[in-house]
Amino acid sequence: MSDQTAPSRAAAWWSQSKSRSQATAVAALVLTAVLVGISAYVWVSPTGAPLRKVVDQAAEAVTPFAAQNAELKRNLDRATETIASQKGKLTALQKASLAAQASAAKQLAAAQQKAAAAESQLASVQAQLSAAQSKSGSGSTASGSTASGAGSGSGGKGSSGGNAAAPITAPSRAELLNPAKRYYGMYTEQAPFNWATFDATSAKVGVSPNVVGYFSGWDENFRANAVTRSWQQGRLPLMTWESRPIDAGNDTVDAPAYSLPNIIRGDFDAYLHQYAKDIVATGLPLAIRLDHEMNGIWYPWSETDGQGKSINGNNVGDYVKMWRHVHDIFQQEGANTLVMWVWAPNIVNNLPASHKAPGYLESLYPGDEYVDWVGLSGYLRPPYKPDNDFSFDYTFKASLDKLRSITSKPILLAEVGASETEGHKAAWITSFFQALAKPENKDIIGFSWFNLAVTSYVEGVRATNDWRIDSRADTLSAFITGLTRPEDDFALIPAP
Repeated sequence: MSDQTAPSRAAAWWSQSKSRSQATAVAALVLTAVLVGISAYVWVSPTGAPLRKVVDQAAEAVTPFAAQNAELKRNLDRATETIASQKGKLTALQKASLAAQASAAKQLAAAQQKAAAAESQLASVQAQLSAAQSKSGSGSTASGSTASGAGSGSGGKGSSGGNAAAPITAPSRAELLNPAKRYYGMYTEQAPFNWATFDATSAKVGVSPNVVGYFSGWDENFRANAVTRSWQQGRLPLMTWESRPIDAGNDTVDAPAYSLPNIIRGDFDAYLHQYAKDIVATGLPLAIRLDHEMNGIWYPWSETDGQGKSINGNNVGDYVKMWRHVHDIFQQEGANTLVMWVWAPNIVNNLPASHKAPGYLESLYPGDEYVDWVGLSGYLRPPYKPDNDFSFDYTFKASLDKLRSITSKPILLAEVGASETEGHKAAWITSFFQALAKPENKDIIGFSWFNLAVTSYVEGVRATNDWRIDSRADTLSAFITGLTRPEDDFALIPAP
């Protein structure tokens, strides 16, 4: 390669000579000018409108995305603030939950302490009873004598069982009518035909009831085994006898065949005569609560519905006529020497106004010559009225005042219980037993507790109420403490 050709090649890499390089540059300038001119013409000419439109649309499309992004950022900021706030609330709730758990633990510990104290007191009472029984050397059973505060009284015909079986005995009717100690009774699902629940609850309480409550309908013959099984345990049978079929539901008042006029005119006379004869054949006393809560509006034997309309074809005045008719048939058969008749209305608190009016309850009372004890059904149950202070007096006082204005017969609280709903049960039980120690309630000879959990409608509200004595530890503790108070004067039979 010569020295003269090297500089000329280095002057323009894309041209073989300097003259060609210059010509190429000029051509490039001319091409650029032409392109610029064409672009200007296209842009300003009418035919260039579509291009401008596309560009404008692209620019407009950018604006909404920017606004949307800004809105999304604001939403994100708000969500971040909400999460922070909810985290703070969650922390506060967790702290409150821990505090509530600590409080509940303290309450449970206190209830357990009370239960232990009551059990200790009960053990002392049981020891005293055992010592007293050992000293007495009486041939009567402990439960039988304590049930009435006296000895075994008149004998009774027992169930067959061979020569080795001991005869079933019971106190006399006179001793039972005026007990030296108060009665403590209980209803369970199957007693006296099965004692499993009855005995299990008694074991928890530590005291065995000396009354057993049960129900029977007018489609059943007299069940002698209910009475014999009760007295085998030394317990007074308290039969609630309903003039309707035993399996009838509580959601209807219609039972035309069992209307009060039908009973009064004699449709059931053959049945009643045989029933009374069977009682006499058994030879053991019992209490009969015939057609209870007659002042309410929920049973077929009630007379009116609170608005003046007949229930089940009954007439005003028929209830007393029915009661006396049944009583008179028992008198003819000699059964009234064994039967204690219990007339037991419902507490008046939530009845219709017409059924709380002066004179209404009096119109349903058969008379002292037809009644041995008067009683009440009374529960602490929701829905609670605003003025309910969850006390004995709120539940029972108005009704007790009404009973005492009608008669001076002994009073048996024949069906009582308290619901766990809203947590007032233990306090109500404490009030219940405290009230029994007051002098004005000395005529109350006892009570029978409805020891079941039941679902029912009350004032249009469907609810399940747990009436059981052992529904909670604090409830059981309150019951034990109240029942074993010496001032309440109950017959304290140690549970087996």
